[in-house]
Parts: sequence; C-alpha cells; structure tokens
Amino acid sequence: MKYLYNKTLLYIVSLGLLLSACMEDELLFPVPQTDLTVANIFDTPDRIEGLVNGLYNGLKQDYFYGGRYVMYGDFRGEDFINNTNNIFTGYDAWSHNLNSSSNEVEFVWRDAYLTINQTNFFIDNMDDNRGVITDALADQYIAEAKFVRALCYFSMVTYYARPYVENQGASPGLPLRLRSEDDDTGNDLARSSVAEVYAQILQDLNEAEAALPETHGGSLLNTTRAHRNTAIALKTRVYLNMGDYANVIQEAQKIVSPQAPFMAASGVLHTLNRDVVEIFRDNFTTTESIFSMPMTELSSATGQNSLGFTYNVSEEYYMNPNGIFGHPEWRSEDARRVMYRESDGVHYLMKYSRGAPFLDFVPVIRYAEVLLNYAEALAKTGNDLPLSLALLEEVRHRSDPDYSFPAEAVGTPEQLVETIWLERRMELIGEGFRSYDLLRNLLTIPAKGSSSLTAPAISPSQEEYVFPLPNLEIITNNLLLN
Repeated sequence: MKYLYNKTLLYIVSLGLLLSACMEDELLFPVPQTDLTVANIFDTPDRIEGLVNGLYNGLKQDYFYGGRYVMYGDFRGEDFINNTNNIFTGYDAWSHNLNSSSNEVEFVWRDAYLTINQTNFFIDNMDDNRGVITDALADQYIAEAKFVRALCYFSMVTYYARPYVENQGASPGLPLRLRSEDDDTGNDLARSSVAEVYAQILQDLNEAEAALPETHGGSLLNTTRAHRNTAIALKTRVYLNMGDYANVIQEAQKIVSPQAPFMAASGVLHTLNRDVVEIFRDNFTTTESIFSMPMTELSSATGQNSLGFTYNVSEEYYMNPNGIFGHPEWRSEDARRVMYRESDGVHYLMKYSRGAPFLDFVPVIRYAEVLLNYAEALAKTGNDLPLSLALLEEVRHRSDPDYSFPAEAVGTPEQLVETIWLERRMELIGEGFRSYDLLRNLLTIPAKGSSSLTAPAISPSQEEYVFPLPNLEIITNNLLLN
C-alpha cells in the first residue's frame, strides 16, 4: 500500500484540517490552515477536531461516498438501464465487465484505504496527545475514527469479497490494516478472512457505541458526525449482511420503539420524516437522516462523480421499465414517484435534483432502512410477524397512506420477506443498496438491458459476482494472493 500512503499521508492530514467544526458554520465554510506537519498537527484542540472532520471528508472522496461507490451498488442490480456505454460513469460495473484495472475496482479501493489510513493515523497518535484535550473528548474522537473505519471496511468487504452467508465468512476477505502506514514496512499483508473482517467491523462499532456522544447538540452535526445511535444503526446493516437476525433485532430494539409511531427513545430521537420528498429536497438534516455526506462548494463530488449529474443531468442511466419502477406494487399514488422525471419516454431518478455544483447531501444511513432491517430480521426468524408488518407499513404508509398489503403478500414469513425486499427497492433506490441485498441473500443478479445495451445475469457461482482485486494492490502487496 506504499503507493497510496507514502505520497498522500501528509496531504490528507492537512486536508482534514480544512474541516474544523467547532461551530456548524465552520463545518460548511472552513478556513484553511497552512504550514502543518505531523509533528505539530495535534498541538491544539482546533487542529485535532480538524483531523476528526478530515476523517469524514475522506469518506466523501469521489469514488467513495462522494458518489461513485453509492452508484455502483445500484448499477450492479437490475433497476437501471445504461444509456451511453461510458466506462467513466460505471458502465463496466453495470455490464459486469470489471477487471483488475477498471476504474471502479482500483479507485474505490484506493479511496477507501486512504480513509482507513487516516483513521489509523488518528487512533495511533491521539493517545500520545491526550493532554491537549480532555480524556472524554479524546475517547469520543477515537470512537468517531473507529466508526469511520468500520464503515470503510464494511463497504469494502461487501464489494471485494464473497458474501458472509455463503460459508459463514470462511472466504478470503481484505488485508486488515489497523496501523497507519508511512513507509513500506507493512506493505505486504495477506487477506484476513471475511469473518475476521466482520469481527473487526463489529469490534469497532461496539467500541464506538460505548464512547460516542448521545447527541452533538444540533441537527447538522447529528447528521454528519457519528453519535451513539449512528453506530447502532450501522450495526443493524452489518448483522443483516451476516444473516445474524437475532442481533439485528437486538440492535434495532435500542433505537426503535415497541410500537408505532416508531422512533428512538434516547439520544438523537430518530423517526421517519412525514414527507419523504422533503428529506431529499428541502431539509437534509431531519431526524430520519442518521448519517449523510454534506456536500458544500468547498467539498463536494463534481461532474461525473456526482449522483445528481450521472442520474439526472447527463441522463446516463434511466429507470428500467421492467425493474422496480414498473412493478405494479409501486402505485402512481406513492409520493416517492414524484422523485422521477420523464424525458423521451423514459424516466430518470431525481432523488438528487440540485444542479451544479451538486450540493445534495448523500444519504448513508436513514431511519427507513433501520425499520426495514428490523422488519426483515423479525420475518426471517418468525419472531413477531405482526410487528414486522407494522414496521413495513410504517415505511409504506409514509408515502402511500391508503395502501393495504394483500394477505397473499404478508400471510407467511416467506411472503413477508419477499414484500419487504420489494419495499427496500422502492424506498432505497439510488442509495446503493441493491448489490448488498442481492449478494447477502445469495440471489442471482438479474439480466437487464435495452435494444442497444445488455448485461447478463450473474449467478453466485460466477467470479463476476464480486469485484476483482485491483492491480495497484496486487503489484505492491506480495502476500495479497497467498
């Protein structure tokens, strides 16, 4: 990994200081600081907080949660049709034509491991500089770093490794780098197993939950920095991917009330926003938005890296009429169908509707997902089918209040699970979940296409089911393929 770390470590550390967030305005409109080195970067409370915000900024890299990583999660599924055959906007991911040199493969890996190295650098050095801030604040900052690292590793293991449920994580996973690197002494590192990677993700999230604040005191920071309920919410996703439904239920119960209207009882009081369109148009920091990437004129994905550009402005991907958009269960009365527009007889996603410079926040975790995670876990275990249905109805009725699920759609646990999967596709489309949901259930990725461009079905037994390892890692890590 020296090709990543040695040349960029000091640059990234300095970049982190562009996001000092002592006040909310400073998070959105940072003041640059210069002449900073590793030797003095922990010298003041403001610089340390700047480093912490730099970790979140690392998540916003163009090929990560700034846009591209999120897009690829949907492109791999069947709900979008490619319009342009443009390899620079994810065509290889859409067509399952990835190789070790594809931009998607190399640059997602690069941006994720750069951010991981930032978190490792911060964790490694914070303990040596505790006298600058209180121990309680140092513990909180380390917890935020662990949350970011957990999100990075989860994001990577779900793309570059076989699904956990295939063999309980026995397959090769990722090189598990837990120390910062500024030379090549740790460059060669074998892949840990999928199970070992998941164990580290959960360790980081459990430790983060214990030390994160219950709230950051304001809606912007509660949405853009991790707090206790953020870690819990992410754990429901992680456990769902592992097929560990008992733990999905246990975690969800920490932040979901026993009956409707469902909401968190402590910390940030998460609940569904009553207007689904508002959270993508007018207010990115409602209590539904558990964790999002704040896009600003000083820090945002631009052009082809932006969700708004690729889905909407450039018209490179339209809604597959044979996918979820054309499903009869997604009624025209549903408020979520407002977030689409028609052009030349096809429909384009408008969840990210702001034009250049594309300042729509990118949602990473929403409360709607948590409710659906919880509902699915209950249905999979047969634990409490009435509660599972109530959670499902909470999400559907927010957008389509007059809808009633037919008995044949929810009458058995298996029917209820299938209906929850449909709801996930309607609710979470354009937010990167389709690849997760197909792979964690070992489902075939369906074929899709138009008269001019097609992509084949990919079964779980095929190599194309997951991303290949990138060339940049293969040629610099002699233990990667051992």
